[in-house]
Amino acid sequence: MPATASRLQVFTESVIRGMSRLATRHGAINLAQGFPDFDPPEPVLAALERATRGPFHQYAVTWGAPRFREALARKISLRTGLEVDPERHLVVTCGSTEAMMVAMMTACNPGDRVIVFSPFYENYAADAILSGAEPIYVPLRAPDFRYDPAELARAFAQKPKAIIVCNPSNPTGKVFTRAELTEILALAEQHDAFVITDEPYEHIVYPPHEHVYAAALPGAMARTITCNSLSKTYSITGWRLGYVHAAPEVIAQARKVHDFLTVGAAAPLQEAAVAGLELPESYYEELLASYTAKRDVFLGFLRQTGLEFTEPQGAYYVLVNIEGLGFDTDSVAAEWMIREIGVAGVPGSSFFRDPEHRFIRFHFAKKEETLRAAGERLLRLREFAGKPEAVAESRRRLSL
Repeated sequence: MPATASRLQVFTESVIRGMSRLATRHGAINLAQGFPDFDPPEPVLAALERATRGPFHQYAVTWGAPRFREALARKISLRTGLEVDPERHLVVTCGSTEAMMVAMMTACNPGDRVIVFSPFYENYAADAILSGAEPIYVPLRAPDFRYDPAELARAFAQKPKAIIVCNPSNPTGKVFTRAELTEILALAEQHDAFVITDEPYEHIVYPPHEHVYAAALPGAMARTITCNSLSKTYSITGWRLGYVHAAPEVIAQARKVHDFLTVGAAAPLQEAAVAGLELPESYYEELLASYTAKRDVFLGFLRQTGLEFTEPQGAYYVLVNIEGLGFDTDSVAAEWMIREIGVAGVPGSSFFRDPEHRFIRFHFAKKEETLRAAGERLLRLREFAGKPEAVAESRRRLSL
């Protein structure tokens, strides 16, 4: 048979979703794939019931149902202070995953270069490759995951067409500061590059850190392409509702890409999600309070294990250093943890450009009782930390 496209040999299927399948197979608590085990807000569920009985079962407007875009524009304006025209500044996509691909294919020609911070959400490198672009990796170094301004300047000197900024960051939990975003935008302006931001965790930022919208910084709107979704804010990851927000000239082109990628997001789900976009400010305050409590519970258990980790500034992920367990690779360690400990995480190597096997990523977007159950299991790690003979015996028993 003919050979498949060579670009597909450069990356693998999603490691995150692979670990979820392994967790299901072995009955482990899944802290790998970042989806909640609790329901969306009641007003959203009630709106969904109404939408299924309404006239919303055929194609919506390709770039987004009007009512959804209008509600989205109001919310973005309230948060950023920007004037957002629902007819000119937005295209609704099938999740932030499609939004990122739309942004990449809108911004980049084959052969262009794109700066990607490492560690990165696994889709970003694949998005660049599928777009025909070449990633330029700039490291975010543990434990605080800051970038070196000189390294970033050298990356921009290679004349990239864009830079991708995940803020707050998956997998590190880093929140980019106003000063960092200002520096990134200045370099992008100097070298005439787009700044593509991915911001699905905008409402999950722990004080004293704050979320700064790059597009709202002075002079930034013309070159900023904001990708976002409703998945994490309203606990509707399965609804696949996202969007791209950018200048009208960019959106006019992004709509073409979106139209031929997916045609449009689900019409009844857009109608139902309006109820989420219209929730009062108290909802977002309660959301942050809830995630702060979840973070405190989970990190409390991690501290008892004795393993090192970086406390997340935002989002709901934490990279845990597993060097003390004595594994050569994080992939083997992650599988062992599923089978021996009963908790699933993601091998950190799937997020890094260079070989890096010190970390496993866990998420804490779960009910507190789920997190406590996972935490009790993780306390068993104390039986193995610094005890290579105990780990070796366990691996022999599990044939790992």
